[in-house]
Amino acid sequence: MQEVVAQVYPWQQQIWNTLTTRFPEIGHGLLFYGKKGCGKEAFALQFLTWVLCANRHEKNQPCGACGSCQWLKSDTHPNYVYISTDDDNKKQNAKIKIEKIRDLLPFVQQTVDGWRVIVINPAEALNIASSNALLKTLEEPGERVIIILLAEHYLKLPATIRSRLQHFALDRIDQTQFDLFLQQHLPDVEEVKKQLLLNLSNQMPLQAILLANEKWLEKRQDFLQDWFKLVTQKNMPLAIATKWNKELNFADFMQMFEYLLSDVVCLKMLQNIKNVDLDFKNLAEYYSLDTLFTIYSDLQQSKIMIEQNVQSNLVLDQLCIKLMNIN
Repeated sequence: MQEVVAQVYPWQQQIWNTLTTRFPEIGHGLLFYGKKGCGKEAFALQFLTWVLCANRHEKNQPCGACGSCQWLKSDTHPNYVYISTDDDNKKQNAKIKIEKIRDLLPFVQQTVDGWRVIVINPAEALNIASSNALLKTLEEPGERVIIILLAEHYLKLPATIRSRLQHFALDRIDQTQFDLFLQQHLPDVEEVKKQLLLNLSNQMPLQAILLANEKWLEKRQDFLQDWFKLVTQKNMPLAIATKWNKELNFADFMQMFEYLLSDVVCLKMLQNIKNVDLDFKNLAEYYSLDTLFTIYSDLQQSKIMIEQNVQSNLVLDQLCIKLMNIN
């Protein structure tokens, strides 16, 4: 979270006003949730900076100049703890270990001047043991302690945790707000691409900005043509796999392929597709839903294999062979 710029986005202004107006009568457990790209991390950082700021009562923003604000900028604030998965364990299903939650006990029980803030991100990474340990802290937090949980899928949190938090949705963004944000940050984007970014980002503006600059976005049509060649010509799967292993890194390729695979499934199920600028009709005719779901399942296994240091070129080889060998 240290790389995030603290700020409140326009679609979060009402929640900001609610929190800062009611403070300190807001409870000690807060849940900020929303889809990827809604800016919940930036909002949380702005709020905790305001809570810890020595001059917060002078205006509705942190001053940026007091000792507290300076400590936060240098990541040395004694009254702030940030908890996430281990830096050396950022795998897809990494968990927050119970030791990290237990280590909070002295922090929440100590007597100090001012407020103390704990941020847990992502909250979904809490396992059963660490959730139970956190429960005790939520029930007896100590004075002037605020615990903020950030979540993309908050329903993955245990009900016992959720029931002890105040919930704030930070991803309620209407079409007008999305359009205005993109107009400000991508003024030259064409209407078709804007709709594409809207779809691929789940209408999350920050995610849309990131996707607009992704290298794979301009390569989707090229890969779709290669995919169709595999299906119709039944040859050269390894050559095509080698090509794409050079074109994109594995993470980018997988992100692109998941979007495309999802749209083929949507087309088969008579649902709206997200890649509105591409035609999947001919390709979709070659696949059954069962086959597509099997490919998706294999894809998730491939991610685990990569985490276990299996070479990405071998995974792409197998994927292209599977795409080619259909009934």
